Amino acid sequence: MKWITYSLLATCLSLLPGQLLAQDEPAQPFRQYTGEVVDADTGEPLVFATLSLERQNLSTVTNSEGGFLLKVPATLEEGVVQVSYLGYQNQSIPLSQFREAENRIALQISVTSLQEVDVVVPRDPRALVVETLNRKGENYFEDFTRMTAFYRETIRRRKRNVSLSEAVVTIYKSPYSSIRQDQVELYKARKSTDYSKLDTVALKLQGGPFNALYVDVMKYPDFLFSDDYIDDYEFYFERNTRIDNRPIFVIGFRQKSSVPEPLYQGKLFIDGERKILTSAIFSLNITDPVLASRMFVRRKPANASVYPTEVSYRVDYREKDGRWYYGYSNAMLEFKVDWDRRLFNSVYSLTCEMAVTDWEHMAENRIPRNRERIRSSIILSDEVAGFSDPDFWGEYNIIEPDKSIESAIKKIQRQLRRSGRDENGSAQ
Repeated sequence: MKWITYSLLATCLSLLPGQLLAQDEPAQPFRQYTGEVVDADTGEPLVFATLSLERQNLSTVTNSEGGFLLKVPATLEEGVVQVSYLGYQNQSIPLSQFREAENRIALQISVTSLQEVDVVVPRDPRALVVETLNRKGENYFEDFTRMTAFYRETIRRRKRNVSLSEAVVTIYKSPYSSIRQDQVELYKARKSTDYSKLDTVALKLQGGPFNALYVDVMKYPDFLFSDDYIDDYEFYFERNTRIDNRPIFVIGFRQKSSVPEPLYQGKLFIDGERKILTSAIFSLNITDPVLASRMFVRRKPANASVYPTEVSYRVDYREKDGRWYYGYSNAMLEFKVDWDRRLFNSVYSLTCEMAVTDWEHMAENRIPRNRERIRSSIILSDEVAGFSDPDFWGEYNIIEPDKSIESAIKKIQRQLRRSGRDENGSAQ
């Protein structure tokens, strides 16, 4: 079987060997609540909506079907859950009103026009973007912060799941005004992989959690708006909205028609009063498939041409005591493989997402030693073991699996059990 290695971000270049061991600690008692977040008018699921427990720094996000799984310490009997989604009115729900299952939360759309915005509308959207980037030191976390995050990456061939890797990681987040990069430590992880579904190639995603972490535009602006490239974009105002009664400018951007190499296009959601980026959604403008392929494909068979057909990203930020921080991001790469002397091509997709579920400020910088950190070139599916324990995650807040993922995991578990029985029978 031939191998293709992909990176969603061009900074992750090489494959490095190594082995990472999951750590185990005694399970902590917790309660969990499941349900869905939907549009109040249409009933459509709201994907990547955030549920945060006020004053506790605990949170989770909804999956691609709007479903959520929220775990809270059993000792916490009272609290308020803040439910938010970009462009919708927030809801504050007492924890006592949640049932163990089938909680349905409906959010109302919040839209406003330019005439209703009670702040001065800037004439130059580019100047607003630059000012927002320059004010990260006063608007975002300036302490060293230790974050607990849940990370998931999935590989699919057409609509069939081929590989699923999940991990709880510790992010050592440096101040937003610092040039020091964030560090990641793997705490607990698992995977399921069935490369037989990949036809004649096996795919691996290089970079692991860093693919999601580097989507933090405010910490890593050069991936999107470096000094060398920002003038290659056109910026313009789109519709506006409100979040927590604050006006939010929606600024669209796209590369200028005179720029030949692939750049990005998308939307920035900026607090008009304090110049804060609250969310960003963007995708690669694939003007040249060959150049786009060089950006993401690390290794491929000699008799195949590999081209991305879609590359998209999203990042959401959260607020605590007037300061903002990275809360959630996802990245998706869809691509086509054309084989020499074959009539049909193959279509694959790689997705990854990460959500911060807990955090605390550190009194001092306690970034782990080199041997404890994972490299930005990690291939997570090579480093972790398989699925076995249904209570593997314990009290950690995770992103609720989609039904298709749940079905894939159960199928693999049945295959593992059947394989174990066959081996025992053969041994006898």
